[in-house]
Amino acid sequence: MHEYEVYAVKYGHHERRSSQNFIGGDEHDAPMRLDFFVWAIKGPDRAYVVDTGFSKATAERRQRTHLRCPTDGLKLVGVDAGKVGDVILTHMHYDHAGNNDLFPQARFHVQDKEIDFCTGRCMCHNVFRHPFDVEDVLGMVRKAFAGRVQFHDGEEELAPGLSVHHIGGHTKGIQAVRVWTRRGWLVLASDTTHFYANMEQERPFPIVYDVAQMLAGYAKLRKLASSGAHIIPGHDPLVLARYPAPSRELEGIAARLDVEPRA
Repeated sequence: MHEYEVYAVKYGHHERRSSQNFIGGDEHDAPMRLDFFVWAIKGPDRAYVVDTGFSKATAERRQRTHLRCPTDGLKLVGVDAGKVGDVILTHMHYDHAGNNDLFPQARFHVQDKEIDFCTGRCMCHNVFRHPFDVEDVLGMVRKAFAGRVQFHDGEEELAPGLSVHHIGGHTKGIQAVRVWTRRGWLVLASDTTHFYANMEQERPFPIVYDVAQMLAGYAKLRKLASSGAHIIPGHDPLVLARYPAPSRELEGIAARLDVEPRA
């Protein structure tokens, strides 16, 4: 089984209140920023990218702060988007599935249920379609017609020590990524839990397709990971605080996830 290096790369952020990040709000209503990440998984002979972020134009339209193109961030950890052969899309929301044309050699991995969701009747309702960008969805349909999408139904191994797992909840087809590392099984949870607090306190994030499935998903994540400390949430600034940067120059930009967290 391969052993992988795993990196979180920040490309933007959005200032929010804690009351916006939990169903039912939060009595403290303190600042609680969303950080936007893509992830890189580096194996012995190839690299995989998890999610592709959004563009500067999308950031301006949605009033998000765009710090750098995700591909520029990936380059900082030694991953060339133009040469990446496999991109795993955890789900098709705008902040995870944009920029897909910047990966010209890639095959895209997505769950059947996610494409069904973002091209089906749920998109007739603004509450469901708002987090999607229609151009990202159309782009993925075109790539499917070009033979560049690999669909998954549930759990599937992509390579020894690397697999995808349908979780659901946040969207109908959101998937997590399980990776074997020097410190055990790491799970890139993406938006199955936006923050550590969503899962640890069982207080779901309010953008959700199925609340019961989201709650059940927390237990799935724990079963997949070597411990709770091996689960990486999708948007928590604490990720960059808890894990060391690959170098001093990348402090606040990237974190190395396959090593032990900071004390």
